[in-house]
Amino acid sequence: MVLGRGLNSLIPTSSGKIREERAMEIAKEIGRGEEVIDIPLEKIEPNPYQPRKEFSHLSQEELINSIKEYGIIEPLILTKGEQDKYQIIAGERRFRAAQFLGMKTVPGIVRQASEIEKLEISLLENVQRRDLNPIEKAKAYQRLIDEFNLTEEEIAKKMGKARSTISNTLRLLSLPLAVQGAIGEEKISEGHAKALMSLEDKDKQEMLLRRILGLGLTVRETEKMSKGKRVYKKIELDPEILEKEKKLADSLGVKVKIEKTREKRKIIIEVMDDEELNRLIEKLLL
Repeated sequence: MVLGRGLNSLIPTSSGKIREERAMEIAKEIGRGEEVIDIPLEKIEPNPYQPRKEFSHLSQEELINSIKEYGIIEPLILTKGEQDKYQIIAGERRFRAAQFLGMKTVPGIVRQASEIEKLEISLLENVQRRDLNPIEKAKAYQRLIDEFNLTEEEIAKKMGKARSTISNTLRLLSLPLAVQGAIGEEKISEGHAKALMSLEDKDKQEMLLRRILGLGLTVRETEKMSKGKRVYKKIELDPEILEKEKKLADSLGVKVKIEKTREKRKIIIEVMDDEELNRLIEKLLL
């Protein structure tokens, strides 16, 4: 497959490795020596190959405040689309911030880029800024494979990463959707995910996920549990719950336990025999 000029002509590399720079620095390098023009916001369309699906509210707010004070320092990188429109290659966060601020135009550099180059640059921009979560990265890598017939080796070279890193990230897509969701929402780490992948059965993976979330298991504890070893997790008792248990027990004259979950609260009353149960019922009905 011919990839045209390739990523190297758009983003400078050093010794075959992509330089670890911020996305704005990349944009600066891409646009060096080219004309920066003001482009009407209404003529700009998001990049359909944008691998990032979620944008941090906090980081976006910081960008909005920065643009409000200093303007857009680094131009957007765009390509000519259909019907006099422009498509974003790099700079979607700046585009969204400009929309929020009601700006009419934004500074931009127009380049020619193939579909694969659009995906590569968007992916690179987000990966180097560490804005993509592991699942978004995996899906973007998979698109490069499915839509552009790239190999893991080729992706690794373009991203400046080891092939094993690309391979391990792609393996995340073999996990159940519930697990992928937990990774994407940063409820569990890639370390947890790696331990889950050691289990072949998806039901067992989901069961262990529930334990990770419910007990707050560390990666090490998850690894032990995935190997069938018991993990003894010290449960910290809520002083407020203990106080309520004591008040109820003193009032009712029986043993009381309150179980607290994320959504519900359950009161468990323990009695010795039917006589004590009947006495408790009479007391509650008074």
